[in-house]
Amino acid sequence: MTSEWIKRFINFLSSERGASPHTLRSYKRDLESFFQFVGKPPDEVDITDVRGYIAYRLRQKRNPSTVSRNLATLRSFYKFLHREGVVKKNPARVVPNPKRDRKLPMFLSVDEVFFLVEKPDGVGFSTARDRAILEILYGGGIRVAELVQLKLEDVNLREGIIKVKGKRKKERLVPIGQKALDALKTYLVERALKKSSSEYLFLNNKGNRLSDRAVRNIVKKYALRSGLAGRVSPHTLRHTFATHLLQSGADLRDIQELLGHSSLSATQVYTHLDLTHLLEVYDRSHPLSRRHPE
Repeated sequence: MTSEWIKRFINFLSSERGASPHTLRSYKRDLESFFQFVGKPPDEVDITDVRGYIAYRLRQKRNPSTVSRNLATLRSFYKFLHREGVVKKNPARVVPNPKRDRKLPMFLSVDEVFFLVEKPDGVGFSTARDRAILEILYGGGIRVAELVQLKLEDVNLREGIIKVKGKRKKERLVPIGQKALDALKTYLVERALKKSSSEYLFLNNKGNRLSDRAVRNIVKKYALRSGLAGRVSPHTLRHTFATHLLQSGADLRDIQELLGHSSLSATQVYTHLDLTHLLEVYDRSHPLSRRHPE
């Protein structure tokens, strides 16, 4: 019974919410872990079970942000079960999130990101595709799940705009820069030679839609070739896109629209990133900085 309800919930997230394969795997893994821990069917779980599981995860030295995601999964799952009439109340609704330090997302400098996106060189389908992917991830700041869902009809080469389907299937128009546009045009020539019947924009070597995992591997490959320290992912390029816009004077509301954030609070983290950058510049350059060499 438990596995059946998890399956129904995952199908709901996929069909009704348009959740990415990566998100679906995370939700499924979270729920299987929880029910293995409590050893009860969904309709017998109470708030004590949820609290016990959260405490157990923290004792395992799990990152508080990961445990918060586990809790969010349970809240969503039980909200679904309540709507389906399986339970009368949501046992995870009032359980508080564990306290966590606010971790600022990693971003690249202008020189670093330019070096990265120019790393795929040469000719051929894979090279052209990889260059276009890197350019669009940075040039448009879109999520990896949004990138792999792009279709040929979503690209307007004349206007330099792509139509992106974000979370909850909310659509937005995202402009891309000239370099991303040039890379995309080069890729489309190579793509046409594949003679694939797929409607999706980015394909693998077999002519099928590229997976989000494949895109992550592409970014990782060129990050390693570029000698970039730390963990560089597609989301790093999204953070870099937003940070560079803010540092160049873009309005926070405009950045929110481009990123597809539903609320401004999700975008405001970039004000902290920009402040960190400004303080570093001040400390390094201003004569009155206490850490400035005399």
